[in-house]
Amino acid sequence: MMQKIYGTCCIPEQGYYGPSISALAVTPDFTPTTTTSKEKTGLIVGLVVGVSVASFLAVFIVFYLKRKRSSANEEEEFMGIGPRSNTFSYAELKNATEDFHSKNKLGEGGFGPVYKGTLLDGRVVAVKQLSVASHQGRNQFVTEIATISTVQQRNLVRLYGCCIEGEKRLLVYEYLENKSLDQALFGKTSLNLDWRTRYEICLGIARGLAYLHEESRPRIVHRDVKASNILLDAELNPKISDFGLAKLYDDKKTHISTRVAGTIGYLAPEYAMRGHLTEKADVFGFGVVTLEIISGRPNSDSSLAPEKIYLLEWVWNLHEKSHELELVDPKLSEFDEGEVHRLIGIALLCTQTSPALRPSMSRVVAMLSGDIEVSTITSKPSYLTDWQFNDITSSFLSKNSLSKSMSESTDSQFKTSSDTTMVTADTSTKVVSQPMLHNIIGDGR
Repeated sequence: MMQKIYGTCCIPEQGYYGPSISALAVTPDFTPTTTTSKEKTGLIVGLVVGVSVASFLAVFIVFYLKRKRSSANEEEEFMGIGPRSNTFSYAELKNATEDFHSKNKLGEGGFGPVYKGTLLDGRVVAVKQLSVASHQGRNQFVTEIATISTVQQRNLVRLYGCCIEGEKRLLVYEYLENKSLDQALFGKTSLNLDWRTRYEICLGIARGLAYLHEESRPRIVHRDVKASNILLDAELNPKISDFGLAKLYDDKKTHISTRVAGTIGYLAPEYAMRGHLTEKADVFGFGVVTLEIISGRPNSDSSLAPEKIYLLEWVWNLHEKSHELELVDPKLSEFDEGEVHRLIGIALLCTQTSPALRPSMSRVVAMLSGDIEVSTITSKPSYLTDWQFNDITSSFLSKNSLSKSMSESTDSQFKTSSDTTMVTADTSTKVVSQPMLHNIIGDGR
């Protein structure tokens, strides 16, 4: 039972009252209040859940603020580089390319697909959508934008701007109506590249490379000079594209040792074999492209006669026999013989084995313009002679012919593996692996 006690809290008059009991109330069958085990468990669970939710919200808020700050820093870094480029929203580029529809796809670059798009202001652009497979991080992307935005020359593709939203990375270039040089030379196209146009294309490419190597600050080595990276505008003026592989290096450095990145058939020997990169690697690629422009064929073509499969080998055979005019594209009804000899001479200089023997691109421009004479070519490149080119190329065509030559040869010793053929004639002969020579002379496509 419960008792209710009533008493005084003060003394009205002096006496013996004090806080004495004045009344007593009794409540029958009263049950005292106690906490059960279930209620205790519920209380504990509630406290744990509450703390967990509060902790999660705190972590989320911290993460969100960190990401926001990082995004702001990224934007500041981007906005602070070079001449300020225009930025585009992903939604804008998605709308311009009709959600990157396949019908608007122009091609596949080294870092991802390229799409044709039309902006709201009517400009037609080429949008390069960098793929995840490119492994290109934010810093690399910002560096690429900074590099391209500082380069302004009539024979280089112009960058309009870019998109940086979350993980999305896109570059927006000027759109060139006549697409790439390789399509004009080797593909099915209505373009008619007469001799005068081809010569001017060679001159334009040379001027663009000379700018990258000698006038641009910082200096730029393209690393992947090839016909598919030369675009043609409405007037068939050439413009060098795809700076995704471009690398910058300090003026004080003579070369860079780097991972080889480029296209088989256009790689300079020192770059393909040792990763030794200078602007002379671009000079080599220019020499190969020049021969393709003259002949109207790719640097390697397995459908041709054996002596014509590899363009560099064939042109040297023609040069040694003074039959250079046979190299000219049969589709050309008219051409200047003097200019043909000039172009071939320049191309053979550009594809010398030693980088020191190759001319600078500014010297190439001078030779193409007729300001100076083409230097005398003294020797056939060692990658076509010292490395027993014919023996190795025969192994590309037939494994049986390789086995036969191995069993019959008494002058050479062959060591073979699943992916490499080593050729050794004597202690003074250079050794070359099949894949490395393959990179230099072509892919046999």
